[in-house]
Formats: sequence, C-alpha cells, structure tokens
Amino acid sequence: MSERTLGPLSDRTRFGWWLFILLLTIVAAFLAYSFVGMIVLGVFGYYATRPVNRRLRNTVDSNNVAASITVLVVVVPILLLIGYVGFNLFQQLQQAIGTGGPATFGLVDLSALPAAQRETVTTLLRDPAQFISQPQQTLQTVVQLGGQVVGAVGGGIVFLGLVVALSFFLLQNDVALSRGLRELFGGRDTTAYAYAIAVDEDLESVFFGNLLFVVAMSVIAVGTYEITNLLAPEALHVPMALVLGVLTGIASLIPIVVGKVIYLPIVAYLGFQAVRSSGSLLFVGGALVAYFLILDILPQTFLQPYITGRQLDMLVLMFGYILGPILFGWYGFFLLPIVFVLMLEAVRIVLPELIHGEELTPDVSIGEGVGTDPRSARETPTEEMTDSSPENDDTTTD
Repeated sequence: MSERTLGPLSDRTRFGWWLFILLLTIVAAFLAYSFVGMIVLGVFGYYATRPVNRRLRNTVDSNNVAASITVLVVVVPILLLIGYVGFNLFQQLQQAIGTGGPATFGLVDLSALPAAQRETVTTLLRDPAQFISQPQQTLQTVVQLGGQVVGAVGGGIVFLGLVVALSFFLLQNDVALSRGLRELFGGRDTTAYAYAIAVDEDLESVFFGNLLFVVAMSVIAVGTYEITNLLAPEALHVPMALVLGVLTGIASLIPIVVGKVIYLPIVAYLGFQAVRSSGSLLFVGGALVAYFLILDILPQTFLQPYITGRQLDMLVLMFGYILGPILFGWYGFFLLPIVFVLMLEAVRIVLPELIHGEELTPDVSIGEGVGTDPRSARETPTEEMTDSSPENDDTTTD
C-alpha cells in the first residue's frame, strides 16, 4: 500500500521541484539580461586570460595567487587602456563636431541642467572670478554638477569593479566549476559534457587568440604612426598615435577590413594637411604604401592565421564582430561571438542526431574541421591541464 502512494507523491514532489527550478531559471535569465554588458565583458576577461592564468597556477601552485596576478597584470591594464582610448576618442570627437561648448564639459552633459544653472556654469568657466559676485547660485550649480560627475565616475568604477570581480571568480574557481558541471552532466562521455567542453575551448581560442592579435597589431600600429611622425614634415603628423594605434589593432580583427577603416582616414587627413600647407604629397603616398603593407598585408597574411586561426575561421566570426555592436550596442562585440559559438557547436554535435531521430552521441557529426574536437578535449580535461594534485583544488591554498 505504501509503495502505491509513494509513486504519485514522488512525482508531485519532482514536478514541484521542476517548477521551482524553472522559476529560478527565469529569474537568472532576467538578471543576466539586466547585466548582460558586465557579464559578457567578465566572460571575455576570463577566456582572454585563462591560458596565462594556467601557466601562473602551475608556477605558483595557488589558485588565489595566480588569479590575482592575472587580473592585476592583464585584465585591469586592458580595461584601463580601453577607458583611456575611449575617453580620448570622445574628447576628440567632441571637439571635431563642436559640442564641447556650453552644453558639455568633459564627460558631463550640461544640457541636463536648467537653463539658468547651465548659464552659470558656462559663465563661471569663462570667468571664475564671478563666483564672488554670485556665491549662492554658483555653489548650488557646482554641487549639482558635482553630483553628476560623482555619479558617472562612481557608476563606471562599480561597473569595472564587477567585471574584474567576475573574471577573478571564474579564474579562481574554473576547475571546481568544471568538475561540478561534469558531475551535473553525468560524466565526460555524455553529449552535454562534450558540447560544453567544445564551447569552452572555442571561446578560449576566439578570445585569447584575438587578445594576442589585438595587442600585437596595436603595438605595430602605434610604432608605425610614431615612425610616421618622426619622418614626417613639420605639418604632417598623425594625431593621437596611441589611441589610433589601439583602434587599428581592434579593427584588424575584422577580416578584409583590417586596419583600412583607421589608416585610410589618417592618410586622407595627412593629404589634406599637405595640400593646405603646401607639403609633400609624395610623403603621403609613401605613408599609404607603408600602411598598406604593414597594417593590411602583414596581419592578413602572417599574424592573423598564426595567432587567431587555431580552431575557428575568422571569416565566419566576422559577422559576429560586425553585427554584434549593431544589434546590441558595445557589448555585442563580445556577446554575438559567444552566441555564434553556442550555435555552431549545437549544430556540429547535437542537431544532426535530433533531425534524424538517432541517439545522441558526444562526437562531432558535421564540420569536423571547424571547431574544437570534443573527444580530444575530453582526453585532456580542464582540471588536468590546470591542477595536477587534488589538494590544489582548494581555492584558499596559498
């Protein structure tokens, strides 16, 4: 009698638990959607620096120390460089389109202030001595403007802090997370584990390879622009060589386009300056040839296939890099490649068996040469590549 009543009760309990899990999944999806920019940037920071963290972990024999060094030496400088480039680019664009007047001051939009307070700020900026004649009104405006500045800066610091914290958490606990997922999926020989490890290896290949390529091309581009300034006549100089060099490195990720979107406007600017100052157009032509060879042929022919072409064809990822920012904004540059990898591995490993009604297997059915081979990846799992001893799985070991 008890066995008859146990089944329905157990089924109802399991059904209740599934409903609860579904509710938690919906909540998790909402939270991920609300903070998608922070999450994808943190995931990028993790995969882009994981090979460095693995080498450090094997050297220092500590998850905490390795993750800390990786974040401080690699992740934080990258974020600071991106912030520096973005700030300088914003200022230059602001000056170029003439919006650096009374409506804006640095990164603060003065148009949000009432007309009277905005006029007070602009007058104070032109003649600070007027603070004495209108102390109360000026102080009120300065306090309100200061609140905007503190809010903007504080929000940016909190955002970057969360990104760094997420990258640190993943770097510190990736071995434990890998083992937990393996147990959840039922072992290394399951289709779910094969799919997960293929996605994992693909994302590392994409982001780490791309980071190396961007760094290499940024260094080459900055050096090229600086050499241009050293050899150029007096009126022909490349402005913001560091900023434009980093932008050239980022643009070089896109096949065919590579650095053209940056160095062609630079050449046009040099040509305009040469015509206006009666300078040498021959030098401008020489700079164009040099840029084409160094910033176009070099990355496409040598650097990109060697650094980023380990597992995924960059021509395929090109759509992710171009369409991502268009569809989602700035974080789409990181989000759409992730989505693309998730779709690619589902098509390679899962979809053919589902269509033909066959039993799911952990092997690749189509596109064997496109992405990661999950069988070879399962033979060298993450925990074996990072930690050889069980004791080192304790993330508190120092």
